Amino acid sequence: MEFSLFAIMAVAALVLDKIFAEVGRFHPLVGVGNLANWLESSLNVALNDKKRYNIVKILGVIAVIIIVIPGFLLSIWLSSLDYGGLLFQVLLLYFVLGAESLFEHGEGVVKAMEESGLDGARLSVGMIVSRDVGAMSEAEVASSTIESLLENGCDAVFAALFWFMLFGAPGAVLYRLVNTLDAMWGYRTERYIYFGWGAARLDDLLNYIPARLTAVTYLLLGNSRSALRSWLECKNRKSPNATLVMATGAGGLEIKLGGESVYNGVVKDNPVMGLGRPPVIGDIPRAVLLVRRGVLLWFVGLLFIGVFGVA
Repeated sequence: MEFSLFAIMAVAALVLDKIFAEVGRFHPLVGVGNLANWLESSLNVALNDKKRYNIVKILGVIAVIIIVIPGFLLSIWLSSLDYGGLLFQVLLLYFVLGAESLFEHGEGVVKAMEESGLDGARLSVGMIVSRDVGAMSEAEVASSTIESLLENGCDAVFAALFWFMLFGAPGAVLYRLVNTLDAMWGYRTERYIYFGWGAARLDDLLNYIPARLTAVTYLLLGNSRSALRSWLECKNRKSPNATLVMATGAGGLEIKLGGESVYNGVVKDNPVMGLGRPPVIGDIPRAVLLVRRGVLLWFVGLLFIGVFGVA
């Protein structure tokens, strides 16, 4: 299939996401999440047992295979249908994209702050991050929200588009399923450090190139000098991909993210990312705008490829 046709389908999926945003309660990824929760509770039998960590790793890999392979094969079959195959590819990409939903969550934190003050903003950010929010300061609420926006710009948009352009809907579906499992299990906690190992490592591999393309996007559309410096100085990486994306985005916004955060009552020291002052709630719309401009840049690029044709 021509590369230009993939580009046209990607443009169509982005338009659908812009118009309809994310499907509600019947979104396929909700079902994937429910299945993942059931599998984890069933297979993570050696919970916190360091003596059997290899068994737990293997069971985690088996869980990834059980969820990812059927979805991947189904997407291949739907994409290959003589009648409706192209439409299914567009719809599948639409289902794995989450740009507008991401922007809505970010803007929701600002709205909650305006209507209900800091307590409302804490509750709102608690819907998109896994850290403890009860005692967050305004800077911590802003930092958590912006980190989520920048990181998920890669996960929910740019990486999915990248894999779609290489392998069509099956590539995007494969990536998003792995990314979803990493978001659920890829934590270095007692519960997930071994069981989530397979999902986390596979997500690191699949995100390696997209993360750097996302960082370049933020560099081009933000303060390029600050973003480049933040990229080059990003040595202490909690994640090989996400930290780089957030650091470059923070540099582009001329703010500093990261530092101490509380997870399940435990204080963890995260890498400091970016340059400049600590963020405030007013920086969240700036972060939304940065990612929106990134989506527009990719949209225009895909449209150019689709219209002028690249075999």
